[in-house]
Amino acid sequence: MRQHLVYSVGIGYDVHPLKEGVPLVLGGLILPWSKGLAGHSDGDVILHAIIDALLGAARLGDIGVHFPDSNPLYKGCSSVLLLKEVIQKLNREGYEVNNVDCTLVAQRPQIRPYVQAMRENISKASGADPDQISVKATTTEHLGFAGREEGMACYAVCSIRELNSKQ
Repeated sequence: MRQHLVYSVGIGYDVHPLKEGVPLVLGGLILPWSKGLAGHSDGDVILHAIIDALLGAARLGDIGVHFPDSNPLYKGCSSVLLLKEVIQKLNREGYEVNNVDCTLVAQRPQIRPYVQAMRENISKASGADPDQISVKATTTEHLGFAGREEGMACYAVCSIRELNSKQ
């Protein structure tokens, strides 16, 4: 029996290696950069971390449970479509997005010029207002895999609420 929740919070994390010859997709945008993120889908670490956080908040498992890399259906798939599918799952369970906060960990490129468009993409896919979406970035001061520009990671914290709950 499902426990009654008004609000719930989940945390997500994703990491992908950087690779020559693939587009860099972050927050549903293709950014001009010499390397992209290798992954089974489009490698969008921002949306993947958000998806994991939302699924966790609803106690629905993780991204690998719903979109396994063994399924050819998701090969090269847009993570925006994956996020929309997760939102449909949340809605069927009686939840909607309350808040999204995510932090990209990458040495480069600078994402500040793209943050507003990323927030709008996440808003459109999730049904949340752009004011409920936060996208930020940090470097590792050249330390670790992100600092050596071998990959990128993202952390996300999301809260969900029961549909029509405005408490």
